[in-house]
Amino acid sequence: MTWQLKEKLQKTLAEEQGAMVFPPGSRQSFALVYPNTYHVGMSNLGFQIIYQQVNSRGDTACERLFLPDRKTEPEYIRTNTPLMTIETQRPLYGFSLIGFALTFEMDYFNVVNILQLGKVPVLAADRGEKDPLVIAGGPCATFNPEPLADLFDVFIIGEGEEIIHEILDVYYQARDNNISRQEILFEIAQIPGAYVPCFYQVEYKEDGTIKKVSCPEGVPQHVQRRWIQELDQYEAQTVIVTPNTEFKDMFLIEVARGCGRHCRFCMAGYCYRNPRVRSLKTLEAAVVKAKEYRSKVGLMGAAISDYPEIDSLCNIILEQGMHMSVASLRADTLTLDLVNALAVSKHRTITLAPEAASIRLRKVINKTITDEHLFNSIKMAVNAGIPHIRLYIMIGLPSEEEEDIEEIVTMAITIKEYMESLGSRGRLTLSVNPFIPKPFTPFQWMPMTQVSVVEKRLKYINSSLRQRRGIEVLVESPKEAYIQGVLARGDRRLSAVLLDAHEKGGSKGFKQAMKKNMLREEDYLYRQREPESEILPWKVLDMGLDSLYLERELEEAKKEEFTAPCAQGCTRCGICKKG
Repeated sequence: MTWQLKEKLQKTLAEEQGAMVFPPGSRQSFALVYPNTYHVGMSNLGFQIIYQQVNSRGDTACERLFLPDRKTEPEYIRTNTPLMTIETQRPLYGFSLIGFALTFEMDYFNVVNILQLGKVPVLAADRGEKDPLVIAGGPCATFNPEPLADLFDVFIIGEGEEIIHEILDVYYQARDNNISRQEILFEIAQIPGAYVPCFYQVEYKEDGTIKKVSCPEGVPQHVQRRWIQELDQYEAQTVIVTPNTEFKDMFLIEVARGCGRHCRFCMAGYCYRNPRVRSLKTLEAAVVKAKEYRSKVGLMGAAISDYPEIDSLCNIILEQGMHMSVASLRADTLTLDLVNALAVSKHRTITLAPEAASIRLRKVINKTITDEHLFNSIKMAVNAGIPHIRLYIMIGLPSEEEEDIEEIVTMAITIKEYMESLGSRGRLTLSVNPFIPKPFTPFQWMPMTQVSVVEKRLKYINSSLRQRRGIEVLVESPKEAYIQGVLARGDRRLSAVLLDAHEKGGSKGFKQAMKKNMLREEDYLYRQREPESEILPWKVLDMGLDSLYLERELEEAKKEEFTAPCAQGCTRCGICKKG
């Protein structure tokens, strides 16, 4: 029954603190969609930041919508009820503007599902003058929107706090002038950071690679990434407090954005440069506000231990009588004060990310953590009373050999023995994931390692450590990782694949949908791209990097050479030189 679906949404809203609900008709309408469940979407800080920005305008009411859970979705289908928003239980198709936050490639399948269940034409080309304008932002929209190019009207390239206002201003002005949908899109395409895919025509060669990308006169040939130069100008902390998220006991605060470590596998490290931090004064104010809602603060950022005043920030949190958690740590910048603050906060696990066990491979991927850094961090954690250690490891990295896999096993055993020598009976967890080459990294041209090889190596790691007490191995599904691999570097022909896959059950029907559209997974996964000659699907986008910078970094990787982190006055990648 429709009333039961509305009642469930109303109950969710009643459990929240901080949601903004405006009388119908008092403001323009904007539906902000996260293409996963409420539990997942409300755990995403970026989603809440945009919610606050849109509502702060005074002329727009932002309402949230999520993928229904598995128990609820069949009821929407059975009753033919369109998906509705949390705030006013309004149907998705009733909004003039819809914005999606794209964080994970596997959510692309949910995008199709949400549009269909929301009674919104799935293909942008099928939307008429009275249909919503559908926008996408977030990490996936920034580094390669092409697999979804036929589904969205506009993509936001980069950070959204400023450009979302510019898009809304242009849209409202254009609508008041009574111009057509196509003319509105043309006006939006003039905004730096707004990519309107319908104006870019892609031609393919017989072998399936891109022949050229063209656009009409008046449309920018390249779309520049947007980024916030002064983080303190925009709040980035929990807006809506709810018990129904992964971080239900925490108030999230963004400490920093971007990363200057130059890890060659990391898209975020290249697409969110330059590294920026919030002032200690700003963070202290956020901590004081957090205390009104929760007793624990979650610090968010690419590497929290890199924050220049991390010890002072820890002291501020503890002095407020609060506990803390962190999104990420680096073994080479971990401090005793930070570890002790985590211990006081009753942390039971320290998570570190060497990514590779062998020093050779760490040089290839530019991960400058040494074994000494790891052991020092583990010692600090154990001495502080934190018993468990978790390590993130990737397999299938460029130039990886069997010896590198054997070193993972050796490293795990050695670290576990070291933990025991310090008196720790804690658990060592290896979180092992297949490496996926991403756009705008030096490895964007590289093939993925054959799935059969990855599966064999995962089996070896598991079997070698299975009998070792106190060591557990957690593995991401290779099948899912290789679908991500296709989507991450895919072109706009994959829009049709996503539509067909939806009819066949979503990601389960992906292989069949590829075959139906006469596309081969192998061409996306295992093919070496040539930097000098091949046009990549994301060619139109400009992250601000010098044109040859990623090629130079690829050569450094092949030579197993480290690249130094970002430093004040450095202009080698081009971001700071242009910014």
